[in-house]
Amino acid sequence: MADLSKFPITKRWPAKHPDRLQLYSLPTPNGVKVSIMLEEIGLPYEPHTINIGANESWTPEFLSLNPNGKIPAIIDPDGPGGKPFGLFESGAILLYLAEKTGKLLPADPAARYETIQWVFFQMAFIGPMFGQLGFFFKFAGREYEDKRPMHRYRDESKRLLGVLETRLTGRDWIMGKEYTIADISMLGWVRNLIGFYGAREIVEFDKLTNVPRWLEAGLARPAVQRGVEIPKRPG
Repeated sequence: MADLSKFPITKRWPAKHPDRLQLYSLPTPNGVKVSIMLEEIGLPYEPHTINIGANESWTPEFLSLNPNGKIPAIIDPDGPGGKPFGLFESGAILLYLAEKTGKLLPADPAARYETIQWVFFQMAFIGPMFGQLGFFFKFAGREYEDKRPMHRYRDESKRLLGVLETRLTGRDWIMGKEYTIADISMLGWVRNLIGFYGAREIVEFDKLTNVPRWLEAGLARPAVQRGVEIPKRPG
């Protein structure tokens, strides 16, 4: 049985199954990347709910695993060299799990790096821009009298959706016929943008063709349907 005692986070969120990968997360657009990935690849894991509304990601135990105080994070009891290994940042975790299992990342070097470039695109643009639009359109930022920040993030979100629309022309998935971690990295963010953030109209989502088709196909996958609900939100 794996010994995870060197990880302080396990004192606050004990592992009932220490031989399984430990997931510390919440079903946010970043969090569901990892839960969807784990559901897709079938790797046994144990999810732990991190209540970010109660600032649990800023506790000493969580910060011991991710000093940046953000979900998701993992501990793999069977990491490199067979030793327990902790990792944070959702994009890095997607790459790690893909390479660990040989799934959802092309083996061909050119296609592999092309896939990784789209994961980086999500990390650098889709997530930050959609998240800021959510703040200025749905949350406290909507009360700001100056609407220029909201308009800036609205316009940038529309532009990024246009990038995806063009990329998906003639393709089922970001990489063509093959569903990959590039798709997993973006599905939760596009879903959140038009759902939870309620920004469907202001980004003119219904003028698009390829992105809605891609999103519908992604959300129809059983692993995605399970992953977007894991871990359970605080009661």
